[in-house]
Amino acid sequence: MAKQIQVSGLDAYYGSNKAIEDISMTIEPRSVTAFIGPSGCGKSTFLRTLNRMHEVIPGARVEGKVMLDADDLYAPGVDPVSVRRTIGMVFQRPNPFPTMSIYENVAAGLRLNGRISKARADEIVERSLKGANLWNEVKDRLNKPGAGLSGGQQQRLCIARAIAVQPQVLLMDEPCSALDPISTLAIEDLIAELKDEFTIVIVTHNMQQAARVSDRTAFFNLAAQGQPGKLVEMDETTNMFTNPSEKATEDYITGRFG
Repeated sequence: MAKQIQVSGLDAYYGSNKAIEDISMTIEPRSVTAFIGPSGCGKSTFLRTLNRMHEVIPGARVEGKVMLDADDLYAPGVDPVSVRRTIGMVFQRPNPFPTMSIYENVAAGLRLNGRISKARADEIVERSLKGANLWNEVKDRLNKPGAGLSGGQQQRLCIARAIAVQPQVLLMDEPCSALDPISTLAIEDLIAELKDEFTIVIVTHNMQQAARVSDRTAFFNLAAQGQPGKLVEMDETTNMFTNPSEKATEDYITGRFG
């Protein structure tokens, strides 16, 4: 199910302002790729270009190419909604639908895909909650509001909702930044399990988290304030954290700036 993402010569704009410039990289399937770098360097913007969420913002546009295996995601006629079904996203703050139950939150995406039997929906909801390591905690209260869960449970509910529609790629934009250490550990353990099925990309400001959960790491930076963000280097995570090629990478990882 997991697929490779190949990005070449990608620029992203907000109106006339270029946010990121000339990004090229390969994101391997069944692995975790971490994006690190100082605030404002374009990590989250780039993440959103991978499933065409960037263009939801008025005036935002992208130039360059994003390939999902052999499919050009920005080719004429490609439906952005279909892209977002294939490449799911989990946001910085847990965002369960507040008026929906736990069950309805997970099943929401399934309903958008067309009619589905109750038995099939039950099966997918259970599988997705188990996949998000949440089933045992909520199986006796599936009809209770999703917003009534703890922050860590809500984030795992959002992950269950994302994987219910069986995407091939899962994007995570600082998924642990609003969580306590115990909930963060639960999400990190879950990421390690999910990479057997999905291609996972995570944006994080936590260097220890990047080192713990990712197979490859990409470091983004700005030449100066007001300049577009650029990819400085990308390598196996162990190499990035022990022997980076660029001094700027070493300075950021060791806390000299950022």
